[in-house]
Amino acid sequence: MKKGASTVRRWEDLDTDILVKIFMSFDVFQLTFGIAHVCNSWRSACCDPLLWKTLDLSVLRSNFIKIPLEPYVYVDECSDKTLTCLLKISLSLSRGYIRTLIFHFNLYVRDKQFTYIVERLPQLRRLVMLAWNKIKKDVICKAIHTWRCLESLTMPSIVNMPYLIQEIALNCKNFSELKVMGLFDIIFASTIAKFLPNLKILSLRCSVMVKDALMLILDDLPNLEVLNISYCLLIEGPLLPPLTPEKIIKKLDKIILQKATRLCEFLTCTEHSSSCASILKVRKAL
Repeated sequence: MKKGASTVRRWEDLDTDILVKIFMSFDVFQLTFGIAHVCNSWRSACCDPLLWKTLDLSVLRSNFIKIPLEPYVYVDECSDKTLTCLLKISLSLSRGYIRTLIFHFNLYVRDKQFTYIVERLPQLRRLVMLAWNKIKKDVICKAIHTWRCLESLTMPSIVNMPYLIQEIALNCKNFSELKVMGLFDIIFASTIAKFLPNLKILSLRCSVMVKDALMLILDDLPNLEVLNISYCLLIEGPLLPPLTPEKIIKKLDKIILQKATRLCEFLTCTEHSSSCASILKVRKAL
């Protein structure tokens, strides 16, 4: 090197911990389809566990149309291939470190893709998945049987729900948090109370819920600490159309509020607009 010449470090020569801190600011698309393919040192940094605590696919949604027959959606082949490619690269880079997996509300996963995920993430602890249309019952059961460390599940209100709750009860001993979006009736509430009596957190946010189901949850889940019914449509009587204004409960009565005092936190909002901020928090006295 000539006298007076400065030493210039290349990007690929940066320490791995510095690269990892930089890469933490990028999303999964940028990591998998871009950064990981620049050079060997960058790919090595992309495999760091700090980058893969969570695989957040909420930025990806399927290009689909609704159809009248099962699975009730048709997914465009191009978006299906994009998901497959993304899963293969990200699960290869992550090396099984992922503990939280988040899907977009309209990201439809096929049996083969779901099985691929399950086989490579046996230590998954939290799953957020709201579109189960294209996954068969036996595939879901096999996944729950594999995910014995599962602690939290966000799911839709599916028609044949008891089998899933029962599988969780049999296989996931540390399961403590359930989030449901959809319809919540007395059958759903009874199933949860029967198979998941140790549930600590239950969120029914933005669901349609029967009052009797709410009462059952408050009575029959002795270990429940947090209940979220924010932006729920609470109704009197069975979940049968039409939902007339007379059925809709505008204000929680004293009995419900009294039962909720045993909870650490009770989140509720009986208004159904995004501007509503009347959230009630009932905290246990210390």
